[in-house]
This record gives sequence, structure tokens and C-alpha cells, in this order.
Amino acid sequence: MNKVKELPGEAIVTAAEAPSIRNSFLAYIQRVRGGDMGALPAVLGLVVLCAVFAAARPSFVTAINFANLFTQGAAVTLIAMGLVFVLLLGEIDLSAGFASGVCAAVLAVTLASAGLPWYVCVAAAILTGVVIGTVLGSLVAKVGIPSFVVTLAAFLAFQGLVLVLVDEGTNISVRDEVIVAIANKNLPPWLGWAVYAACVAIFAGVQLRRARKRAGRGLVADPLSLIAFRVGILALFAGLAVAALNLERSRNAAIVSLTGVPIVVPIILVLLVVWTLVLRRTGFGRHLYAVGGNTEAARRAGIPVDRIKISAFVICSSMAAIGGIVAASRASSVDPNTGGSSVLLYAVGAAVIGGTSLFGGKGRVLDAVLGGAVVAVIENGMGLMGYGASVKYLVTGSVLLLAAGVDALARKRAAAAGLR
Repeated sequence: MNKVKELPGEAIVTAAEAPSIRNSFLAYIQRVRGGDMGALPAVLGLVVLCAVFAAARPSFVTAINFANLFTQGAAVTLIAMGLVFVLLLGEIDLSAGFASGVCAAVLAVTLASAGLPWYVCVAAAILTGVVIGTVLGSLVAKVGIPSFVVTLAAFLAFQGLVLVLVDEGTNISVRDEVIVAIANKNLPPWLGWAVYAACVAIFAGVQLRRARKRAGRGLVADPLSLIAFRVGILALFAGLAVAALNLERSRNAAIVSLTGVPIVVPIILVLLVVWTLVLRRTGFGRHLYAVGGNTEAARRAGIPVDRIKISAFVICSSMAAIGGIVAASRASSVDPNTGGSSVLLYAVGAAVIGGTSLFGGKGRVLDAVLGGAVVAVIENGMGLMGYGASVKYLVTGSVLLLAAGVDALARKRAAAAGLR
């Protein structure tokens, strides 16, 4: 007979239900069976893809290619992180790709023509993103135009605006050392390990603080063994990544040395932490999920729906601006194709593949990072195997369709189980 423990303000918890690594794993399996797949499909897909490409092309697992994966997928991942906020509302932003191009063009023009300091140019590019998001969000929330129509119109208009900014097709070089370093330089190895230690320490501190707060309120808290397991997993895989990135990647180290974590990686990590805290620890985040789950119910509950929608579009376009800055840094230039081609498709695909629902109310910023990794691995691996753009598009489209299908089936299963 299981012993029970009564918690203040809580139902009686049996020993079999007490938190432990085993019981947490069983609870996770139960959630998956109930339709709450989370990021599981993206993680499994990432593992399978890496295994296939590593077997087909051993060069896929080299240190230099591992570093290339981060820089290749950085811009798309950043744009996808912003798209998560709009998708959580059940809306869409088809202009995010070319919005990043417009902001990158503003950066390049102010750097090359106006000769302003890099930080002023970065601020101007991000402010451009804020203005774009405010206009799009206001048209959707205040005027009532469907987001598909508004952002499709913006998608077309921004292509013309990019052409105007780059003088009808001129390639504008970006030569500022700070901007170029964002996507082309690396942290010193010691600093990479310092960032690693800080990330692990912060994650452990957050987990322990959460457990203490729950215990202080009389709620069931995660045991130290489970917290240690989570921290250990993070420390192991992050440590392996930093060690691999700190290996010498240059073909001739005597001439130039290539070691260290790419600078763009901590930028993504900081934004990931910030936006995760916004979604999980603020009233705005809770309201965003509420509006995405049921707009009318949220409105009747007193949530400022219009303000939430406008804010989501502002965040989306601001992240597109940051993605545009990273893209300009990687190419060391801006042209009419910046932010175009497949950028938007890959960004939306990254968010959905990672686990963010197209139906609204379900998703995390981490989903964009995981989905961005999947997209980067597909593009990189296919390139190493010698396949052209046609095959890359076919495979990426198939993966996106599969992810959307899994989401739709999971929602049906959850509804049938009475979880939605």
C-alpha cells in the first residue's frame, strides 16, 4: 500500500505519483500519448538527419562544418524566433523575410552613405523593424484586415522598398569590423568556456529556484535528482559542442587560426533566454497564449487583445531586423535578394517544424531554435551530398508538411482525450 503525503492546498499525492526521474519520464510518455508532442518530432528528426548525413558524408561531422551550421542557420533562426509570437496568436507574417531585407538595407545605407557609427546603424535597423511591426499589427488589430492579406501586401511592397534603398539593384558592401564580426568571427576559447559555465550555472539556478518556490508554496517540486539529471544533460551536450567548436578549423593554422564559438551563438542564446522569460514569466506572455487559445474569451476576460496583437507583430519585425543584420554580416553586403528567396519559407518552416502550432496557442521560442537547426542541417547536408536547390526544397517542404501533419493529428488526439 502506497503511503500518501498531504500538501497544503493540494490533492493527496501517492508515493507512485511523487516526482522522480522515473515518474517524470512516465508522465512525459503519457503526455505524448495524449497528443502533447512538444519538440519531440524536431529532436528525433534532428538526430536522424545528423546520423544519415554523417554516414553519407563524414565531412558533415567535422569541426569546420559544425561551426558552419551555426552561421548558416542563424538569420533564419532569429526570424523564426520572432514569428513564434505571431503564430501563437494564430496569425501569420508573410513579410518577415523581406522586412529583414529592408532593415538590413537601412543598416547598409546608414553605414556606407551616412557614415554613422555601427551602433547607431543597428539601432536604426531595429527601429525600422519596430515601425514595420507597429503598422502591420495596427492594420490587423485595429482595422481588422486578415494578417494573411496585410503581410502578403507588405511582402510585395517591401521587395520594392529594398530595391529603392539599394538603388535599383546595387550591391552595398558592409565593411564595419564590428558588424562583419557578428557572423564571421569567433569567441576566444576561454570565453566560450566561460559562456558555457554561465549557461549551465544559470540553468541550474533557475531550476533550483523554481523547485524552492514550489516547495515554499506547498506544491509538488522536482526532486534534486531530477534537477541534477537535467543540468547534467545540458552540461554534457553543451560541453561537447563547445569542445568541438574550440578545435582548430583552419587548413593552415600558421596563417590564420579558426577556433572558438561563433559570436552569433551567444547572441541567439541571450535572445532565447529573454524571449522565453517574456513568454513564461510575464503577464504579456500569459495573455499572448490566452489570445491565441481563444480570442473572444480573452477579450471578455479583460485582456487588451489589440495591444497584444500589435506587440506580437512588433516583436516579430524587430527579430526580423536582427536576422537581417546577421544576414548582412555573413554576406558582408546587402543586395535586392537579402531577405528574399527562401528566407521566409525557411523561417516559417523552422518555427512549425520545431513544434509551434499554426493554429495558435501552442509554441515556445525554443521551437524556432530546434526547427532552425533542422532546416540548417537539411540545407547543409544536402549541399555536402551534391544535391541542388530543387532537392533541398523538396526535402524541406516534405519535412514541413510532416511537422504540420503531426501537429494537426496531435491536436485531434488531444481533443479526443479531453485535453483541449
